[in-house]
Amino acid sequence: MNKFQQLWLALLGGLLLAAPAAQAEEPIRIGVILPLTGPYADYGEQIGNGLKLYMKQNGDTVAGRKIVVTIRDDTGIAPEVSKRLASDYLVQDKVDILAGFGLTPSAMAVAPLATQAKKAMVIMNAATSVITTKSPYIVRFSHTLPQISAPMATYAAKSGIKKMYTLVADYGPGIDAETAFKKAFEAGGSQLIGSVRVPVTNLDFSSYIQRIKDAQPEAVFLFLPPGSATVSFLKAYKERGLDKAGIKLLATVDFADDDLMDVLGQSVLGVVTSGHYSMAHDSALNKAYVAAYAEAYGTKKRPNFMSVAGYDGMAGIYAALKKTNGDTDGDKLVAAMKGLAFESPRGPISIDPETRDIVQTVYYRRAEEKNGRVFNIEFDSVKNFKDPGKQ
Repeated sequence: MNKFQQLWLALLGGLLLAAPAAQAEEPIRIGVILPLTGPYADYGEQIGNGLKLYMKQNGDTVAGRKIVVTIRDDTGIAPEVSKRLASDYLVQDKVDILAGFGLTPSAMAVAPLATQAKKAMVIMNAATSVITTKSPYIVRFSHTLPQISAPMATYAAKSGIKKMYTLVADYGPGIDAETAFKKAFEAGGSQLIGSVRVPVTNLDFSSYIQRIKDAQPEAVFLFLPPGSATVSFLKAYKERGLDKAGIKLLATVDFADDDLMDVLGQSVLGVVTSGHYSMAHDSALNKAYVAAYAEAYGTKKRPNFMSVAGYDGMAGIYAALKKTNGDTDGDKLVAAMKGLAFESPRGPISIDPETRDIVQTVYYRRAEEKNGRVFNIEFDSVKNFKDPGKQ
């Protein structure tokens, strides 16, 4: 072997040894899509706050690789915008993981792209049951509407309510909520005497409220996206005297969103909701989370179920990357998330290996005043509850 060949082999060996080190130093890129402007901007802010808080507490390096997160605005219910942002992430930015998705239309639009690119896609809010079936690369760390609606139907039946009316937003999550509630409520021999679906952007509920009042149900079950719609509904509910007529109001976590409680104030007292997180959840981990959130973002903004989903979504990504030793292959990451279980500020959660959907405790909460502020106080629960929409 001549000197030239020896030099070439030495150089080649050096390159081969350097390749793994260079790969290890390459950052892991996470492309997050959230609504940051428009009527659902609070969704994006809360989810973003949660994921950034997790990184603040746990650092930006996993398995020796730096985590780089980019967050972009899809403006709300704009599936084409979400799809374009995801495409840019995958083609131009070469992201390793897609995450976020505040609303169902966003998640549904991006699902085929995740499948085509074979990239893990982590859902941090969008709650229509069918989402995880749209791509084998989707894993959800938030909730589904059937998961929190069916327990409310059980509560209503056990409370002796026989005649119910439902009002839901007319899109995937609302239809899921209505379907799950109706199935569980009528299974016990009770009667749904009326139902109405309203446009997802509707803010005038006066005619719907009157229709409900005329039907004279014992209670109304409600699902609306949290924000202006829920505030408007409660105002109309009070103004039209449904509370004085004895028509109880039962709803999902969205209605009594923790971050809305200061706005709803005294008017929401006594309202019973079902959900997977309350700022008032009594655990050491949640108390630490609430304190850290206040330190990071101030006390005027309360952490809510969306912030916790952002926090837990990042916890899931970190845990999966540790299991794969930093390998971002989509199939390996999803396999690492299947069966993942850990303690969250909301309580114990896990990922169903078959559906890639979250399994968690669903709590019954009542709006009560404590120390001059209104909170959702948990009084009962259903543990380890899977999404009934897939059963």
